Amino acid sequence: MGKPTGFLETKRELPADRDPVERLQDFDEIHLHLSDATLREQGGRCMDCGVPFCHTGTTLPVNSPFASGCPINNLIPEWNDLVYRGLWHEALDRLHKTNNFPEFTGRVCPAPCEGSCVLGINDPAVTIKNIEVSIIDKAWEQGWVVPQPPHRRTGKTVAVVGSGPAGMCAAMQLNRAGHRVTVYERSDRIGGLLMYGIPNMKLDKRYVQRRVEQMEAEGIRFVTKTEIGKDIPAQTLIDNHDAVVLCIGALKPRDLPKPGRQLKGIHQALDFLHANTKSLLDSNLADGNYICAKDKNVIVLGGGDTGTDCVGTSLRHGCKSLYQFDIIPEPPMERSPDNPWPEWPKVYKLDYGQEEAKALHGEDPRKYLLSTVNFLDDGSGNVRGLVTQEVEWVKTAGGPPFREVPGSEREWPAELVLLSMGWLGPQDTIPEALGLERDQRSNVKAEAGKYMTSIPGVFAAGDVRRGMSLVVWAFKEGREAARECDRYLMGTTSLP
Repeated sequence: MGKPTGFLETKRELPADRDPVERLQDFDEIHLHLSDATLREQGGRCMDCGVPFCHTGTTLPVNSPFASGCPINNLIPEWNDLVYRGLWHEALDRLHKTNNFPEFTGRVCPAPCEGSCVLGINDPAVTIKNIEVSIIDKAWEQGWVVPQPPHRRTGKTVAVVGSGPAGMCAAMQLNRAGHRVTVYERSDRIGGLLMYGIPNMKLDKRYVQRRVEQMEAEGIRFVTKTEIGKDIPAQTLIDNHDAVVLCIGALKPRDLPKPGRQLKGIHQALDFLHANTKSLLDSNLADGNYICAKDKNVIVLGGGDTGTDCVGTSLRHGCKSLYQFDIIPEPPMERSPDNPWPEWPKVYKLDYGQEEAKALHGEDPRKYLLSTVNFLDDGSGNVRGLVTQEVEWVKTAGGPPFREVPGSEREWPAELVLLSMGWLGPQDTIPEALGLERDQRSNVKAEAGKYMTSIPGVFAAGDVRRGMSLVVWAFKEGREAARECDRYLMGTTSLP
């Protein structure tokens, strides 16, 4: 604790964002930066709270759908104190003890740590996320982040399948333990959802690429444009390596099988986002190899971060109009009684995409308590709109927790509809090829903390094991799976 009275004297302050209308002209990152002096003051707000819930990621009781705190157990009070004291290099050391890639979580994580900050019970929480990203950004600027190849090699080989957040963490940890690690990625670039699932304005891809280059310098081999189960048989991978870690995500999207779903112009959100970022990186969108929203009426179905990313991307294309529909009620302005601290606060917020839409069109694009009835054909096989019906949420003994409101149907124009309604589990290619045991949600079955699948030497981590979740949970699972894989290979482990 740097300053005992800091939380009493200093108000929470975040860096300004670029003007919403101005930033719609490009795909550059939207956030600006605070001065070192201001960051030190913000670090001084971290109080001697006795029990720092922020850095203890834990699953709350079974009747709650939420978790509390940081899943990777970041040493938050320690590096807040060090930033306040101006000891930035020491703060970096603490940060890297638990987080391989804090520049990613510092940009895209929703910060469950701040939701469980003790100061946040009755005052605005400490700016944990912003301090985190400021530490690592300064470290890169100062040249403190350098390759750390292992001092010795074990002679063991490990294949990591998938280069998203879980795969990158697992690969870095296993390589530093001395194993020869090869990462297989079916896309043309390394990074998984970090590269192609999150738009550039939220996570500039140069930050991903510089970590890839660091990992290559440490001895990790990356193989792109190679899909296991198609280009290389899954069993061959097992036969040719001492262990395999599956980090293939949970990318089977939830669909909306309503009349008219087959019409052209209806796309899954991730297809839309992936194609946009690839075209942006390949040609600054000059090649036209993406789903374009320019001059179209766009409707995004579903909320969450992915829906927001669809909103922000469509606006940058120059869409004609934009709405975002959700079947849930509008979140309250303050915590509801059934959402107490230290749970993540489920409250209304204007994220970057909605802020941009409001600045451009004068209103929040989100509409709540709407269910899609059917899609409308323009006569040539293209979508021209959709019909919604209002719903109201009710408590029921069984079935859906809502009912439709008679006579509330409404037609909305849309030449582009983006489905952002979540995911149903991992794609089946590898699990079926290997005959891996699955859980009731179709995820690959592997016990938490151990990560071994039903096949000895084959581990599963991240969304493929737990279902679609936050980047920070993928980091946790990738690091822990690497630890257990190292233990399997060597009989013991020094990995955290």
